[in-house]
Amino acid sequence: MDRRKFIKQSTFLSIGGLFIPSVFFSSCRKESLFEDINYDGKVIIIGAGAAGLYAAYLLKSKGIEFQLLEANTSYGGRLAKLEGFADFPIDLGAQWLHGKNSILGDLITTSNTKITLDDSSEKYWFNNQLIDTLPKDINSIFLKEENVPDVSFKDYATEQGFNTDYQYIVENIAGDSGASASSISAYWKMKEEENWVSGDDDFKFQETYFDFIDKQIASAVNDKIILNTVVKKIDYSQDGISVTDTNNTTYLADKVIVTVPISILKSNDIQFVPILPTEKTNAFSKIGMGAGMKVFLKFSSKFFDENIIGGPVCAAYADESIGKLTNENMLLAFIMGDQAEYLTGLGSNVAITNALLQELDLMYGGQATASFISSHVQNWTTNPYVKGAYSYSTVGMGDARKIAAQSVNKKLYFAGEAMNINGHHQTVHGAVETGYREVIKILNDIVK
Repeated sequence: MDRRKFIKQSTFLSIGGLFIPSVFFSSCRKESLFEDINYDGKVIIIGAGAAGLYAAYLLKSKGIEFQLLEANTSYGGRLAKLEGFADFPIDLGAQWLHGKNSILGDLITTSNTKITLDDSSEKYWFNNQLIDTLPKDINSIFLKEENVPDVSFKDYATEQGFNTDYQYIVENIAGDSGASASSISAYWKMKEEENWVSGDDDFKFQETYFDFIDKQIASAVNDKIILNTVVKKIDYSQDGISVTDTNNTTYLADKVIVTVPISILKSNDIQFVPILPTEKTNAFSKIGMGAGMKVFLKFSSKFFDENIIGGPVCAAYADESIGKLTNENMLLAFIMGDQAEYLTGLGSNVAITNALLQELDLMYGGQATASFISSHVQNWTTNPYVKGAYSYSTVGMGDARKIAAQSVNKKLYFAGEAMNINGHHQTVHGAVETGYREVIKILNDIVK
């Protein structure tokens, strides 16, 4: 499930032991991180996902007072782990490290965190049979950098001569990119990733992605996290800012970093006083976020291939044991967009599991049901504080991410993977980069 194709070289700068792409400094003063900051104000961070946790980590290093408000019962956002289902911990959310040329890549090196290159092979479900190679290379059309129209993946593939036989192969490519093939812009997906610099290899953690973030970042700030705190209003109309939760508890701050998923901002779950600029809310509406779920299937035998691409029910299955120390046979169903909406509509985890088993039985001659032990369904679409998988680039999107990521009145700052304007949206390291970027903005605003 190699999602990343546009790989560019970039100059990196070392700051405090972390390597930061120089592109981050295009709109801020590099020296601000090196200055002594004497600031007696307070920063509130909304959302303790990767962006919020890393922003907190940096604020603590500068001695700036802060507090993290998290709606859920645990921190991590779309990072989470499951223990006890298998003989190894499972990433329920973000799972792959996409390249090592990033803040997190450097932290992995300095912390000696064990990761494994995922170079697994693929089989394609095509015309009702499993094959090793497709008749025509469809991936190549999504590697072009010129003359790509602003149409959906589905329409673009059709224009390039790929008929309905390739429908679910295209769904797999689109699913890796965040949604259904009918939703994602071929042009903006490729245009945004021209700045991708982290590398083209995918890695899996010997433990979990969550464990890595927990040990290396969250552990330094978890005493500042307040869980079960659902923010409903941010009033920045006065000199200070008041943040009110659903229990009508009010928290006061001088600056606020908002790191909630774009789906939450699009749903107006948080009231801003005064209302945000129309240009900004319009930008939110242009950033997509589709349905997504992961289903883990445990079997008594390993009848399946490392990756199975192109199923009408699930376009992407992957061997979950790769990179893990395990004797168990675990298969991941990675389900996005319309396929995730369809399975969600079945109404129960049992029905979802049965639909997947029926598809695998068709592919492998009944072996799935015969060796099935148990399943675990993680539906991010129905999580009220996430409402989907990760952001994607819509047709007609334009510079929506740049506008969405702009701060407001030197009071409100916006981070999270959807706010990454350097091509690393949809990733944990991209979310971390935005947490870094917004702290830089705050530091610059303080010293100006």
